[in-house]
Amino acid sequence: MTVTVVGIGGSVRPDSQSERALHAALAGAREAGAKVHAITGSSLALPFYDPHLTERTDNALELVEALRSADGVILASPGYHGTVSGLIKNALDYAEDLRDDERPYLDGRAVGCIGIAHGWQATVTTLQALRSVVHALRGWPTPLGGAVNSAETHFESGGDCADQKVAGILRTIGHQVVDFATRS
Repeated sequence: MTVTVVGIGGSVRPDSQSERALHAALAGAREAGAKVHAITGSSLALPFYDPHLTERTDNALELVEALRSADGVILASPGYHGTVSGLIKNALDYAEDLRDDERPYLDGRAVGCIGIAHGWQATVTTLQALRSVVHALRGWPTPLGGAVNSAETHFESGGDCADQKVAGILRTIGHQVVDFATRS
């Protein structure tokens, strides 16, 4: 069985540090044998989620269908003012469209969480906020989460990271998502 892992993250700025961190974690999932699908940057520029509206943009439909078919998920959010960015939170609000599915929301899925910010306080609170949202969506945050301080860690395009400890953590998150997805 091939596991599908969906990565959601980044900012509207193409190739942002949070998007690069997401790609590093997705590389770990790929190493573990998963098929990966990244939804980043402008694909996350969605209308504000409104449960009363049933019409969805193409980007919103792609996101919802990707989550529906995902065996595991990796989330990477920049820390904006100590929490998850509005862009990422709005994207996660679209999981509400899965409420009537056989597997509602992120039910039973392993979810790797990565918070990345310029400083430790925002990095850690962003990671904690992601884990809280995942719990609310019935997902299972992986035991290892990523707290990446962009003041100390830099990613190259494509997710390569000079800090081998951070690179190892992000790869491990990808591996854990795949490992837990194959156990369920």
